[in-house]
Amino acid sequence: MKTKSRRWIISLLAAIMTGLIILNVLAYNHAYAMLHFTRGGSRTEKPEILTSGQKFKVLLVGVNVPRPHSERQPSDLAEQCRSLSIPSPDGVRLGAWYVDQGRQTPLVMLFHGYGAEKSSLLPEARIFLELGASVLLIDFRGSGDSSDAYTTIGFREADDVATLVRYAQRALPHSRVILYGQSMGAVAILRAIPQNGITPDAVIVEAVFDTMLNTVRHRFEAMGVPSFPSAELLLFWGGYRMGFNAFAHKPVVYAEAVTCPALFMHGVDDPRARVEEGRRVCDAVPGPKQFKTFAFTGHEAYASRFPAEWTATVEEFMKMADDQHDRANTAGK
Repeated sequence: MKTKSRRWIISLLAAIMTGLIILNVLAYNHAYAMLHFTRGGSRTEKPEILTSGQKFKVLLVGVNVPRPHSERQPSDLAEQCRSLSIPSPDGVRLGAWYVDQGRQTPLVMLFHGYGAEKSSLLPEARIFLELGASVLLIDFRGSGDSSDAYTTIGFREADDVATLVRYAQRALPHSRVILYGQSMGAVAILRAIPQNGITPDAVIVEAVFDTMLNTVRHRFEAMGVPSFPSAELLLFWGGYRMGFNAFAHKPVVYAEAVTCPALFMHGVDDPRARVEEGRRVCDAVPGPKQFKTFAFTGHEAYASRFPAEWTATVEEFMKMADDQHDRANTAGK
């Protein structure tokens, strides 16, 4: 009887160990696939529209995200738009498009989201031009005209933000610098402020998640599978593979260093970065801030769906930030 019990316990432990090994292998593959762009193939669809069979395949082999690129040209933004290639301290070259509307205008720097590139922000850039600003659209490392083929969901992209801000302050001087980012771009902006010591005059962020762990959990929930321990394992292996602590990747903490005017915009029905999580990040900002929501909206570009409402919100905020900038300059004289 004791021998049978011992065998049963050994078999159970072996099954548990085998399950853990399989789970870790799958998590490693998922992490690698999410953080490394491929050379081709079709991009994996959003979890919400995958069939059960497609979800099962994704759970086994991970997602496929081809390296983001575009056939658009600088002239698609404006006739006077020119292309730039800017080196970063770690050897990455960053592609950008620049439209100069005068050195007395604010420079709005636009940073795209995960799996995208700079031309995805053409609608927003055109609106900023109409509002009288100069614009600089940037490709993060791994995307568009930049070098490499990987992403860290805003962690090392913060270094790209800092590189471009310092380059602009040195080579493209304007009256003010305003940073605009969507999703991953928003995260990179918030991280760059405390981590890299940049000091923008204002920030505009959309669809920001509060912690990396939460947004990964939501992805598993959308797949219809338990997020624990899958999300934790994916973060561990992703961070291990890319050399950073993914559990410490928390925009809600980065936001505590934001003292300039900040505009947060969020979709009420966003399944990736939930609206209450976006509010948490906004609430952590000690400086002047605004929080704008868009009803019946998910993880998408608000300017394309609500152009008039988005433009009015951004224009009002930019005027407020300008007034504060002018008052600060007057007080400093």
